[in-house]
Amino acid sequence: MPLIALGLNHLTAPVGLRELVAFDSGDTSQALDELAHEPGVEEAMILSTCNRTELYVSVADGAEQVPGDWLNRHHHLTPGKLDEFLYQHREDDAVRHMFRVATGLDSMVLGEPQILGQVKGAYQTARSAHALKAPMDRLLQHTFAVAKRVRTDTRIGAHTVSVAFTAVRLAEQVFTELEQACVLLIGAGDTIELAARHLVDKQVRRLIVANRTLENAQELASRHGGYAISLHDLPQHLAEADIVIASTASRQPVLTRAMVEQAVAARRRRPMFLVDIAVPRDIEPAVGELNDVFLYGIDDLRQVIDENRRSREAAAREADAIIDLQVERYMAWRRALTLKNPALDLRQHAERYRDEVLAKAQAMIARGKPADEALAFLANTLTNKLLHHPSARLREAALGGDLDLLHAAERLYGLDSEAESKDA
Repeated sequence: MPLIALGLNHLTAPVGLRELVAFDSGDTSQALDELAHEPGVEEAMILSTCNRTELYVSVADGAEQVPGDWLNRHHHLTPGKLDEFLYQHREDDAVRHMFRVATGLDSMVLGEPQILGQVKGAYQTARSAHALKAPMDRLLQHTFAVAKRVRTDTRIGAHTVSVAFTAVRLAEQVFTELEQACVLLIGAGDTIELAARHLVDKQVRRLIVANRTLENAQELASRHGGYAISLHDLPQHLAEADIVIASTASRQPVLTRAMVEQAVAARRRRPMFLVDIAVPRDIEPAVGELNDVFLYGIDDLRQVIDENRRSREAAAREADAIIDLQVERYMAWRRALTLKNPALDLRQHAERYRDEVLAKAQAMIARGKPADEALAFLANTLTNKLLHHPSARLREAALGGDLDLLHAAERLYGLDSEAESKDA
């Protein structure tokens, strides 16, 4: 079953296209079921984050590739719309790509740790959907072990700068004194949680957390000394915010141009700084056209992030060396699945002889033969049957001078170790 990784990310596609093919967490199971029933697909996993949407599939032997237009069809896009933005990796390259993704080597922020949790989430979703079999399940377990080793053996995670931290750092460049700023966080997931921690470290004047579920906003706000509101209350509180950082799972923008325009007017033209790190986007792109509004999207953060990449490039090279070795190990295991296993055949062959001879020994006892005679027959006959073919081949090897086969037989039956123990 050839392994294929197919997708698009922040390096190959703009955010406008990435948001078109992003999967909601609630939709992924149904999408997996659809993908797993595509012709030739044996296993499937979908990884969807703000920076990438990727399909990992094992396909039947002879299948050239996963249908290239599946993402187009699933998201009701024009056929071929994604083709120029997609990358595809097969076999060793697909395994290497998965390892690099999980370790953060393929992330916008080199070495960022959040992606590993997202890969684990994708794995759990695929398992729950019964979309995985042994080969890909083993690959994911191997992936998690590789990511842990890379974190342990290299400095790839040292001083890692997350997207959330980058957003806060960018805000700090605009508002040099964050202690005087009111910050509105929209969302309550991991990214917003990280942003809240960084903002508290910067001692912002006021923190407002808005979320569709008010209880989640209250829980996050209480941990960081903030004030919680629901998304419905955004229009009433937006004008208070000097800085807005948004990261929700909404399919539609939660901040419209009209809402922000009204807030800026209420602020008497005092500028607003907005960072949208969601895919699909939480803030309408048209907001960036307004005066006194500075809107940054996920792709705009790349320049800031690249400044921190150089310090981790040496660690990334060490991580790639570890990954190359682990790719070889996993692929060796995967190739072994396709090989005929002589050990299994040998055991079945021996068990068949055993059953035949045991039945004859039991018949002897049933006819009144002494048990000792039946046991002697069992032992001698079974020994002769099991050793007949190996003995004949070894006699031929001895006569023909086939030393390789003779030495292999010594190793196979452990005769070389027995000789060494006698010599000792």
